Amino acid sequence: MTKRIFSAAAALMLLLTGCDQKKQQTVVDTSRQSPQNSVNDSLLHARAVQAVIWGMPAVNYDLMLQEMLSKTSSKQNEIVYWSRPVDWKNQTLTPNPDALYFMVFFNTKDVGPIVIEVPPADNGVFAANIDTVWQMPLEDAGLIGADKGKGGKYLILPPGFKGKTPTGYFAVQSDTSGGYALLRSNLASHSDADIAKALAYGKRLKVYPLSQAAQPPETKYTDANGVSYDSTIPYDLRFFQSLDRIIQAEPWLTRDKAMIDQLKSIGIEKGKPFNPDTKNTEIFKSAAIDARDYIDGLYQAGFPPFFPGSRWAVPAMPELVKEGSSGYADPDTYPVDARALTYSIGYVGIKRLGTAQFYLIESKDKNGNAFDGNATYRLRVPANAPTSQYWSATVYDRVTHALVKNLDRASRASNDASLQKNSDGAVDIYFGPKAPAGKDSNWVPTDPNRQFEVLYRIYGPTKALFDKTWTLPDIERLQ
Repeated sequence: MTKRIFSAAAALMLLLTGCDQKKQQTVVDTSRQSPQNSVNDSLLHARAVQAVIWGMPAVNYDLMLQEMLSKTSSKQNEIVYWSRPVDWKNQTLTPNPDALYFMVFFNTKDVGPIVIEVPPADNGVFAANIDTVWQMPLEDAGLIGADKGKGGKYLILPPGFKGKTPTGYFAVQSDTSGGYALLRSNLASHSDADIAKALAYGKRLKVYPLSQAAQPPETKYTDANGVSYDSTIPYDLRFFQSLDRIIQAEPWLTRDKAMIDQLKSIGIEKGKPFNPDTKNTEIFKSAAIDARDYIDGLYQAGFPPFFPGSRWAVPAMPELVKEGSSGYADPDTYPVDARALTYSIGYVGIKRLGTAQFYLIESKDKNGNAFDGNATYRLRVPANAPTSQYWSATVYDRVTHALVKNLDRASRASNDASLQKNSDGAVDIYFGPKAPAGKDSNWVPTDPNRQFEVLYRIYGPTKALFDKTWTLPDIERLQ
């Protein structure tokens, strides 16, 4: 009896002690809840910032794809094109308004290898590039591409392809199921006749699955001219929604597996829905803005000057050009920040940069001041520009890196017969809200309420550009 009383008392004491410990534990947990949440929120924010930086090229691609799918009747493995040189309604990043655009968004997942058949450079010329979802160049096509202007069949092989590659193709192995080809049909001039000629040449492109190569189906073309086609980078929740689509659709690349758990911690995980709550949505918005500001800081710091002492620069860091063209072959280098910078202002990876085309960008005038859309500037292009085709100077919105909205002209190019030349062969291009007297043919309008940037393109660049015996002066402010 005594033992039972003792046992009962002991049990009661143990129960009370356990309850007391639970109360203490509850107090401890409550006292740590706020700082723990703060740590979790900070980590969520930091990882979301990194997700924006890391995911930029793939999101850039997805935004273009989604615009095609939602704004036109075109589908993957077809061709969407612009029947006129693009105007401001084309809000892709830094497009060329002096060529006709043809795009193939391919997907091998359901149909297997895809063929893109490029015509020979007889009645036209393509400057073309084929990229993965991550905008890694697979191959260039056209006059300076793998076919060297003879035309050819480019065969995109899906990830992990084990089949036998047929002969007679330029076969490229993709590590993503999706991707795209950008084919620019170059213009001899902006006349209606030359535009029609470039359009007819572009429509000789063909796209079809390899499985139907014996009897290729008719290629479908969809004209996006006049369509509001906006793939500017959205620094808000939409960025993460786009990134989630990529993660769900594409295989993980070995070099990127360190991002699996980081994305999982912010709710992006293969096979699961991305559905952030209100609190996390606000964190994602804040993180996207911080990522934008970080990338813009890189942009403001500037790219290495192309000419000594110049502000003109290639809009890609040297390490990105090297690694991108080699498929990130160097195991000790992975320029993610540099990649984010480039694909926040433009799109398409080029395997042989400097052969078919070359780009130089400037966002500040000769004195180092940002371009003001309410001021007037002049670019003097010296005679004998180093090009076998044409050069152009195009204005873009400094914030969005797209064509400035609601302006009826975005560029001036040497393939425009109305362009005035100076007595020494140089050409003066003017940028500003109004054309200087008598200079309308050499003028590119700007929005007086917005800053801008200028991209100088050279199609068919020649030796004088690279040995710098010809140099492009900085843009100078006149008033």
